[in-house]
Amino acid sequence: MNNIEVHKLKKDKSILIGIAILLVAILVASSYYVINNWLKQKKQEDKFEDLEKIIIQENTDDVKEDKTNEEQEQVHQTIDLKDLKLQNKDLVGWIKVEGTNINYPVMQNGEYYLRRNFYKEYSQLGTPFLAEQCNLRTSDCLIIYGHHIKSGLMFGDLMKYKNYSFYKNNKYIKFYTLENNETIENIYEIIYAFKTTTNPGGFRYYFYNKFYNKSEYEEFIGNCQSMQLYTTGINTNYGDKFIMLSTCEYSQENGRMVIVGRKM
Repeated sequence: MNNIEVHKLKKDKSILIGIAILLVAILVASSYYVINNWLKQKKQEDKFEDLEKIIIQENTDDVKEDKTNEEQEQVHQTIDLKDLKLQNKDLVGWIKVEGTNINYPVMQNGEYYLRRNFYKEYSQLGTPFLAEQCNLRTSDCLIIYGHHIKSGLMFGDLMKYKNYSFYKNNKYIKFYTLENNETIENIYEIIYAFKTTTNPGGFRYYFYNKFYNKSEYEEFIGNCQSMQLYTTGINTNYGDKFIMLSTCEYSQENGRMVIVGRKM
């Protein structure tokens, strides 16, 4: 092997070592980003779990005397939002959808909570929030926004409602609110699930927080029916109250996934 071949071999070896070092650096950086992002999300999710512990109230009822000592008391869990409201006046409720990860406080202050947690600290997850134009007492349709986190956190699980089989087993939304300092459980039955876009030509569902006449109500229902992913077979009437949960949907530009519930 002459000097030229030796020099070329050394050069090729140096290039391969450089590429290997670069690949390792990319792998380390990527791993750090993924792990760091997961830790941040876990920390933020833990805070939501701590909030849930605050609102859960356990009530113990006596049961029949012929039961064993271990069965003498039955524990029922109820929700009480008073303490959370004292901590943050922007709280308007708590949203829970059985069969999903959706179990969070709901705030209202424009888009302030888009990237903030309940404690007003920066948060990638944000906190679900009620649309600014909505009023708990007077709106016919309450619109709640939440981030689409691919792991299923926040409103990411709304994607499951693309499938009718999932809908059949998870039809109800619970929205807890405070009225005269008492926590009220409002139950909504899901009647529509649809995809749309905020681009021109998309269904501007977020405009329908109040139906000033029957024509506006029928327009809203007609749009929901025309875009629904499947038929639930549930009828509605003018005067019904609704809730909409909305998040980003990535199969189209500026896409949105929305489920609509009718108050029972």
